[in-house]
Amino acid sequence: MRFATTAVEGVMIVELDGHEDARGYFARTFCEEEFARAGLEMRVVQTNFSRNPRRLTLRGMHYQAEPHGEPKIVHCVRGRVFDVAVDLRPQSPTYRRWAGAELDPDNNRLFYIPRGCAHGFLTLAANSDIVYLMGAPYVPGSGRGVRWNDPAFGIEWPETPVEMSERDATYGGIETL
Repeated sequence: MRFATTAVEGVMIVELDGHEDARGYFARTFCEEEFARAGLEMRVVQTNFSRNPRRLTLRGMHYQAEPHGEPKIVHCVRGRVFDVAVDLRPQSPTYRRWAGAELDPDNNRLFYIPRGCAHGFLTLAANSDIVYLMGAPYVPGSGRGVRWNDPAFGIEWPETPVEMSERDATYGGIETL
């Protein structure tokens, strides 16, 4: 695995070192020791799956309030998504900045998002499936979100969403934190 930095402190693009032969392709998608050597906090305690049948579906921008912050590794296993992390850590030098990465099954990339960052994605293809490795369990009542198009963040989405939940459409901006 190779870890590439982004515009947000602690958010990383993880590039897989796979092996290909006549049988197909094989790659390790998580190794606690390799993540630790890269300085990334991650102990997998939960795995989540998101199926998204429609292109231009937006999910986000979600996070869990402290002390239940959740690091995560995002992997697109079918389709294609634009994945985004926004730094909500006031003490961070990259507070309010965002980082994004296009993920699909063929580009051998994962997206690591540390605790304290909001996460969301926009599907760029129909039938996009996402697997999340979670570093903290879901805690009812701690889930929060911020508006996907808050000008305080200035996220440059590649296209305009056409599908999102009522909850995601009505989140407040950064002033609601």
